[in-house]
Order: sequence, then structure tokens, then C-alpha cells
Amino acid sequence: MPTLAHAPSKNSAASGNAPGTGPSVRHLGPNWYAAVMGTAIVANAGATLPLTAPGLRVAYRAVWALSALMLLALLAARTVHWVRHRDQARRQLLEPTVAPFYGCLAMALLAVGGGTLAVGKDVLGEPAAVAADAVLWTAGTLVGLAAAAGIPYLMVVRHRITEGSASPVWLLPLVAPMVSAALGPALVPHLPPGQAQEAMLLACYALFGMSLLMTLIVLPLVVSRLFHHGPLPLALTPTLFLVLGPLGQSTTAVNNLADAAPGVVTPSYAHAMGAFAVLYGVPVMGFALLWLALAAALVVRAARHGMGFAMTWWGFTFPIGTCVTGAAGLTRHTGLAAFGWLSVALYAFLVAAVAVAGTRTAHGLLRGTLLAPPPQPAEPPRQPATA
Repeated sequence: MPTLAHAPSKNSAASGNAPGTGPSVRHLGPNWYAAVMGTAIVANAGATLPLTAPGLRVAYRAVWALSALMLLALLAARTVHWVRHRDQARRQLLEPTVAPFYGCLAMALLAVGGGTLAVGKDVLGEPAAVAADAVLWTAGTLVGLAAAAGIPYLMVVRHRITEGSASPVWLLPLVAPMVSAALGPALVPHLPPGQAQEAMLLACYALFGMSLLMTLIVLPLVVSRLFHHGPLPLALTPTLFLVLGPLGQSTTAVNNLADAAPGVVTPSYAHAMGAFAVLYGVPVMGFALLWLALAAALVVRAARHGMGFAMTWWGFTFPIGTCVTGAAGLTRHTGLAAFGWLSVALYAFLVAAVAVAGTRTAHGLLRGTLLAPPPQPAEPPRQPATA
């Protein structure tokens, strides 16, 4: 993760860096939370797999601990960023290509919180894990709701959106409430029976609805942009995988909600929720696989055209992880081994993607390239003065 200390460069004064902070803090954007999300989902998704091989649980705990440390380091670095480089932070918030990444903050909090309850309880104990998850879920949900409403507001009143500029990145603040809907059911059994449990369950359904309907509004814009304006720029091509996020996460949500429903709502409602998990999840998972094939083909094309590493490669991780948890949920509710094998295959891809993105990110940090100031446009040569 980014360091807080960096040797000042020769042009630090020109770039507005305070002495001793360096470009590693000034140019640290909210997109870095995607690395936390992508790491945490390895533990979260692994815990849902129909696998019982020795040592897997230990590996999940190690990955969860790493994601928690990454979150703490990034929260500290971003705090310094906002305190010492508020001008740059505001510029990022008003930049239409950067602002949607504020949804990643919410999802990073939620993902680490979910992992704390899923696998971290083996280390912390269940009471401490429940308390930590409750705090992180509440904070992540509030931040996610603010992003889901605030970023579209900024896009309407402050950002200047040009025709044909729709991007899968626009989905990031909208999918955050869906992550809350998917991870909230794990807290239901730890609430007082009765009104508290039912309110939590139905609140998660409300979060599911607001995210799903907003996604249905934005996703056609993304598809239209692809059809009318062609492939995305090479560096942005991995963001096509972000479309898998709301698809896999919504499938995960309906299955987790169906798991939590018995004993919380009436038997007829619980039965209906279980049926909805299958009737909704199977078609959506089918569309997710279709989109995965399309996105993969476009990524292969971009790679052939010289696509290099960028932080957008983390887009290969968390969305695939949501498809893993979605397929695992369908395995529980249908009993079909095919969904279990699908979840395992997608998980293997997830682990490979995180390993590649993590290695390349660490290499870029060590070289100082990922957090360096953006290149300044060259000044045109001055014309000689004429009499």
C-alpha cells in the first residue's frame, strides 16, 4: 500500500506538494480502495465455496488479515491526502472520471467487515467479529448511500458529461448498496429476535432494490456507448468487468437474504424469498456469463493492441468474486453441482487475477510510477518576437 513518506521531487513546489509528503499522497485517488476490495473478496468468496481441503481456512484468514491491514493503511493515507492536499481531493471529487470511485470506499469497508465475520471470527472470536462487522457494515452502508445519491447529483449539476463518455465506472457508487444488501443478512441472526431482525432483512431488500433499479438505468448507457462509439480506450478496457459487480452481487444478495429469512418472516414469505433467489439468480448469472465472455474478448483485443498495466486491472477481481459468491449461493438453493463447479472455476480466475494485479501494483509502488504526478503537457515552442 502507499507510503506516507516520499522524498520530495525537484518540482514538488510546482505541483503543490507540501514538504515531506511527496506525490505518493497528493496523487492518491479513491480508486486505490479497489485493491482492498479485490483482496478481501478472495477470503469472502473462498469461505462460500463447497470445498473442505486442509489449510484453506488458514489461507482465507491470512488474506482477510492482509485486506484489513491494507484498509487501515489506505484510510490513513487518504486522511493525510484530504488534510494536506484538499485542493487535489476536491478536484478529484469534481472530476467525472474519478468521482465514481468514491463508491469503492464503501465497498472496501463492507468487504473487510464481511470477511471479519466470515473468517476473522476464528482469530478475534465471534463477539468481537460481530461488533467489528456491525461497525464496518454501518459505516460502509452510510458511505455507500451518500455515494449512490451524491455522485449522480454531482454528475447532473457539476460534472460536464460529454456524449459517448458513459463508462462502466459509473456503476461503482450504484453497486455499493447492493454490497450492503449481500452482507447485511449475516448480521441478522445476531440481532434481537422480532422487529430488529425483520427490519434488517427488509432494509437489505430495500438496498437491493435501489441498487438494482439504478443499475438498470445506467447499464443501457454503457452498452449504447460501446455499440455507437466502439471499444473503450485500452487502459479502461478492464473496467468492462465492473458490469459483473451488480450482476454477481445481486445474485449473492437474494440468496443470502433467502438464507436469513426462515424464522424472521412468516413461512410463506420465507418460501417466496427462497423461490425468488433461484428465479432471479439463475437468469442473472446466465447474463453475467454472457457479459464475461464479451468483456474477456474485448480485453484480449486490447492486450493485442498493447494494453499495459494500470490500476484498472483491479476491475478483474472484485466483480469476479461476486460471481463466485453468487454461484455458491445458487449451489445451496438448487443443489446443482454445476453451480458449485462454476464457483470453483471462477474462484481460480479470481485468485490468479489478484495475484497478477497485486504483484504489478507492488512493483509499480516500488518504482514510484503508480503514484507519480500525471505528465504535464509540453509547452509549445515560443515564436520569436517580430517587430
